Order: sequence, then C-alpha cells, then structure tokens
Amino acid sequence: MPSIRFTRMIHESPFHGGLRTAVMRTLITGVAVFLAVATVPGLEARSLTAGIAAVLVLTILNLILRPILFLLTLPLIVFTLGLFLVVLNALLLELTAYFVKGFTVSGFWPAVGGALVISIVTSVLNSLIVDQSPVERRFEPPDEPRRPPKIINPD
Repeated sequence: MPSIRFTRMIHESPFHGGLRTAVMRTLITGVAVFLAVATVPGLEARSLTAGIAAVLVLTILNLILRPILFLLTLPLIVFTLGLFLVVLNALLLELTAYFVKGFTVSGFWPAVGGALVISIVTSVLNSLIVDQSPVERRFEPPDEPRRPPKIINPD
C-alpha cells in the first residue's frame, strides 16, 4: 500500500519564497513599525519618509545584523528562556533610530515596547499572509513488502 507523507517547505532565508515574499515581509514590517509609532509613547516618526526609511533600515538590519547578534547572544537567549530576544529587538530599533534622521526612540523602555509591538504584529501577519505555503503530498510506493520486526531478546 502506498504511503502518503505531508511536508511543508522550510524557509532557509527571508528571500526563499522569492521577491514577492520579501516585498510582503517588508510591507508587514512597515505596518508593524507604523502601528508601534502610533501606539507606543516615545517612538516618533516626524514624516512619512522618515517612517519608510526606518522600515527599510530595520528590515536591512534584521536581515544582516540580527542573525550575527543572535549567534553571539545565544547563551543569554537560552539562559533567559528567549526573553533576551526582546532586548535584542529593542537594540536594533534604537540602532535604526540612530541611522534614520526623523525617527526617534526616546529611551530603552519605549524601544522595548516598540520591539514587542513590532514582534507581535509581524508574527501574526506573517503567519496569516506569508507563511501559507501549500502542503506538498508525496505518494511513495513501497520498495519491498514489510516484514515483521525481529525480536532480539524474548522473555
């Protein structure tokens, strides 16, 4: 009897799904950043172009710098059961504010609040929109008839 295996694609990189997926992830990050600016006191984008620049810089920092920082701080992440990831995201948000003129973060706690909002919104929207990869069905015919298991130490 042929067996059926269901598998999902594993995303090796942000660009694994192609350009469409990368653009969708950038737009989702944009929605999350603008929502964080609107809800978290202490985050401010003085203009629309500063907000868009902040989204692009944050996307690039998440693409390039975040994996390196993740590996360097892996013992802290494991020791704090993942809570240090919030601090890591807050530091990336503050670094984005350093690079983008017109985008300001007024302290560490607003950066933490903004990082939490951005993380939650991007996780929810990515799971709803981008990560809907189709289920792949594989029909594998049996190679040979199955034989019963061999009993090594019968009692």
